[in-house]
Amino acid sequence: MELDKAYNHETVEDRIYKMWMDSGYFNPDKLPEADKREPFTISLPPPNVTGVLHMGHAFEDTIQDTVIRYQRMKGKRALWVPGTDHAAIATQAKFEKEHYKKQGKSRHDYSRQDFFEMIQEFALANQKGILSQLHKLGLSLDWSRLAFTLDKDRELAVRTAFKQMYEAGLIYRAHRVVNWDVKGQTTVSDDEIEYEETKTKLYTFRYSQDFPIPISTTRPETKVGDTAVAVHPEDSRYQKFIGREFDLEFCNVPLHIKVIADKEVDPAFGTGALGVTPAHSMIDYEIALRHNLPLKPVINEFGKMTVGGALLEGKKTAEARLAVAGWLKNNNLLEKEEDTTQNLSRAQRTGGVIEPLPKLQWFINVNSKFEIRNSKLKSIKDGEKITLKDVMKRVVQNGQIKIMPERFEKIYFHWIDNLRDWCISRQIIYGHQIPVWYKNAGEATGNRQQEIYCDTNPPKGEGWQQDTDTLDTWFSSGLWTFSTLGWPPSAKASEGKLNDLQIYHPTSVMMPGYEILFFWVARMILMSGFLLGDIPFRQVYLHGIVRDKQGRKFSKSLNNGIDPLEMTGKYGTDALRFALVFGAAPGNDVIFDEQKVKGMKHFGNKLWNISRFVLTNLENSKFEIRNSKLEAKGITDADKDILAKLGAAITNVTKNLDNFQLHEAAQEIYQFVWREFADVYLEASKEQMKDKVLAENTKKLLLHILINSIKLLHPFMPFITEELWQKLHEAKLLSKDSILMVSDWPKEHK
Repeated sequence: MELDKAYNHETVEDRIYKMWMDSGYFNPDKLPEADKREPFTISLPPPNVTGVLHMGHAFEDTIQDTVIRYQRMKGKRALWVPGTDHAAIATQAKFEKEHYKKQGKSRHDYSRQDFFEMIQEFALANQKGILSQLHKLGLSLDWSRLAFTLDKDRELAVRTAFKQMYEAGLIYRAHRVVNWDVKGQTTVSDDEIEYEETKTKLYTFRYSQDFPIPISTTRPETKVGDTAVAVHPEDSRYQKFIGREFDLEFCNVPLHIKVIADKEVDPAFGTGALGVTPAHSMIDYEIALRHNLPLKPVINEFGKMTVGGALLEGKKTAEARLAVAGWLKNNNLLEKEEDTTQNLSRAQRTGGVIEPLPKLQWFINVNSKFEIRNSKLKSIKDGEKITLKDVMKRVVQNGQIKIMPERFEKIYFHWIDNLRDWCISRQIIYGHQIPVWYKNAGEATGNRQQEIYCDTNPPKGEGWQQDTDTLDTWFSSGLWTFSTLGWPPSAKASEGKLNDLQIYHPTSVMMPGYEILFFWVARMILMSGFLLGDIPFRQVYLHGIVRDKQGRKFSKSLNNGIDPLEMTGKYGTDALRFALVFGAAPGNDVIFDEQKVKGMKHFGNKLWNISRFVLTNLENSKFEIRNSKLEAKGITDADKDILAKLGAAITNVTKNLDNFQLHEAAQEIYQFVWREFADVYLEASKEQMKDKVLAENTKKLLLHILINSIKLLHPFMPFITEELWQKLHEAKLLSKDSILMVSDWPKEHK
C-alpha cells in the first residue's frame, strides 16, 4: 500500500499509456455493453504533416481529450477519431524548399509521379513523428480508425464528392479572376491570404490631358488594363459623364474607357472615381460582371507586365509602378502624390505576393440551387431547392449547430454573406488530382469537340488525359467527419448491421481554433449538407490561440516557440495539460507561462502526497472498505462539511464539463483538492483518527473523497490519476473497474 515519496512521471507515463492501448478501450466498440451506450463523437482536427506539433496542438488536443475522457466515464460510447492532413500547398512548399537546399533540384526536374511520391514519403515520415507526439500527450484516440486526408479511403471519398457535386451543377470550370500566388505558382483561396501593412503612395492622375475625370490608385501600373471608370450614380460631380466612352493612349498602351455608374463605388475615397481593372482586382472583376465589361490582362503568372513596350513590358509590378509614376510626371498628368499605408496580400503558406489574375479554374458555386436529398436538416425539407450558402446559414440560425462562444455566430454569418464561389483547383503536384479526364484537349474546333469525363475511376480507352490540377486541401478536409466514418458506404456493408456512419455521425462536437472557422468549419457544413443532407456536428467549440507571456503568437521569426514535449519531459504531461486548460475560456487566447506548468506539477505532487497519507492511514483498518458505510454516531461537523463540499464540487465540475466550460471545471476541482481536502479536512482527520469512535468513519471518508477526487481529475490529469487508481486496485480498495479510464463518473454523495 506504500507509495513512493514523490511521483515520477518518467517511470509512469509510457507504462500507463501501454496499459490503455492494451485494454482496447480507446475503441468505443470494445467498451462494456457498447451497444447500449449513447454515442459521443469527436473528430480530431487533423494536424498538418509539415513538421512537428506545437503548443497550439497540445492545447487543442488536451481540451478534446478532457471532453472525450469525461464522456467515456459518463457511460457514453465515446469515439475520438484520429488523423492527419496532407496540407497540400504547405507540405509541397516545405519539401521543395528543403529538397532544393540539399539537391539543388525543383519539381521541374522530376516526373509528376516521382515528385509526388517523394513528397508523400516526406509527409508520412512527418506523420510518424506527429503520431508519436500524440501518444506522449496521453490522448485516448481510437488508433484503429487512423485516417490521412490523402490515403485510399479519402481518395474515394474525394472523387465521389466531386462527381456528385459536378453532376448536380455545383462544380464548374470557368475563366474567372482568382488569387494567384506568384511564388508558389498556384491559386489560393481568399481565406489563405495574409495581409502585411506596408507604406506606399496614393497617386491621383488623369489618363490623358483631355480625359475629364481624375482617378486615385496605389497601383498605377495596373491602369494599363483599365476598361472603365466607375462613379457612384448619385455623385453630382460626374453625372454628365456617365455612359460616355473614350479612346486614348496611356503609357504607350491603347485604352477604351467607358464611364459607368455603380453603387459600390465610395464617393469619399480619392476623387470618388474608380479606374476599373477587371483582370487584376476581385472588386473590379465583380463590377465588370455587372456591367458586361471586357477583361484585359496585363500582368502574367510571374508578376511581370505583358504590355507597354520598353516602358513596362517584362518588368515586375513594383518596378513598373515607378515607371508609370515617372511617365505621369513627365506628361503633366500626375495631380497629387500622397504617402499612405496599404495591406499587401501574401500567400499564407509560401509568403508569395498575391496577384489577382484571370485563370481557367474549377469552382464550387455557392449561389446555385440544388435539391436536398434525404434531408435530416431542421427547417429544410427533403427535396427542397436551396443554395449551399443558405444551408450553411440556416443550420446555425435554427440552432441545429451551435457555435460557442456565441459572438462568433455573427462573424460566421457575415463571412457567408460575402462568400464568393470557392476556387477549388490548385496548380501543384501534391494532393488529390482532379478526377476529370479530357479527350481531344485543346482541339475543340470543327467537328472535333473536346470530351469530358468525370468519375471516381479513369475512363477506358485511349486518348484520355487527366486534369493536371489538384484540389484545394480544404475540399478533402471538408469531408473529414464522415469520410473517416466509412463514407461513401461500401457495397459490401453488412445488411441489418449499423455502420460507423449510422452510429457516430453527426459527430457531437468539433473543437478547432477560431482562426479556421471559415477555412474548415463552414466547409464541413457545406459538404455535409449537400452530400448527406445532414449536419457534420452538433456543437462547435472554438478555442483561442496559445501565446507567449508577452501576448505574442509563437513563431520562428520571434524565436519564442516552445516544444510541448520539452515541457512534458521536464514537468510531466499532466502538469502541461492542466496548465493549458486551467485558464482557457472558450474562444479566448491562452497565455503560456512555464511557471504555470511548474505550479501544476506541484499540484500533482500534492495529490500524490494526499494519497500517501490516506493509504498509510488505511493500513490495518478493521472495516470492510469496499462496502463500507458511515456510522451515524461518528460523523463530525468536519465530515459533514467535506461531504457537502465534495457534493458541490461534483455537481459544479459535471455542470461545467457538460457546458464545455473546462477552465471552470478545472479551477473547481483544483480548489477542492488543494484547499478543502488537503488544507482543511486532512488536518481535521489527523485529530479525528486519535479517537477510536471517529477513526473508522474518518478512514472511510478519506478513501471516499480520494476516489472521487481522482475520478474528477482524471480527464484533466490522466496519468497520475490512473497510476493512483492502479495502486488502490492493487491494495484491494476498489470493488470494480480495474482501469480508471472506464470507471463511472462520480455521483453527488447523499
